[in-house]
Amino acid sequence: MKTRDRILLAGLRLFNEEGAATVSTNRVATELEISPGNLYYHFKSKLQIVEWLLRRFEDEMRPFASAPESVAALDDLWLALHLAFEKISEYRFVYRDADFLMREYPQLAPRLQRLTAAWLATLRRLYHGLVAQGVLRAAPDEIDLLALHTTFTMTCWFSYARLMPETLGPDNDSGRAAYHILTLLGPYLEDDSRQYLAYLRHKYLK
Repeated sequence: MKTRDRILLAGLRLFNEEGAATVSTNRVATELEISPGNLYYHFKSKLQIVEWLLRRFEDEMRPFASAPESVAALDDLWLALHLAFEKISEYRFVYRDADFLMREYPQLAPRLQRLTAAWLATLRRLYHGLVAQGVLRAAPDEIDLLALHTTFTMTCWFSYARLMPETLGPDNDSGRAAYHILTLLGPYLEDDSRQYLAYLRHKYLK
């Protein structure tokens, strides 16, 4: 593996485990047993490492934008959310440390805001599609609120889960996280979809 990729992987792991605010470029170099000068040859600053990781996260999340075209039932939605949460978990420092990142590197704020706006737009389309499929019964203003609450849950889940007791499950349990989003849809589900939600409740809350 190229040194550049090793630096990015080590940076990602350390940012996730210890927090972007506490991990320096020297810490990454020490982890890889390379000199700070070697790291500096590839990345001039921690900001550059963060920017490259954010770019990778954006690239890997792009398939979620096409989810509305393939989601026609509640189990389709659960799978799409599950896969999205797995990626968010893989890059969880992005949302968990968003306040630090935007204060320390103001130039990242527009990118993070655009990413959030893209989530909202995708989820609105997704929920409108489920209404058309007869899975949901929701008015346009209710769909807007569901998209907002879903985005909030997806972006804040890993911060929230760290504060909860063990009974909530580990903070990297993507299936459980996806289930909790589906519970937001409970009041709007048609009868057949309610049965699937009951199955997921048994699977993840037993």
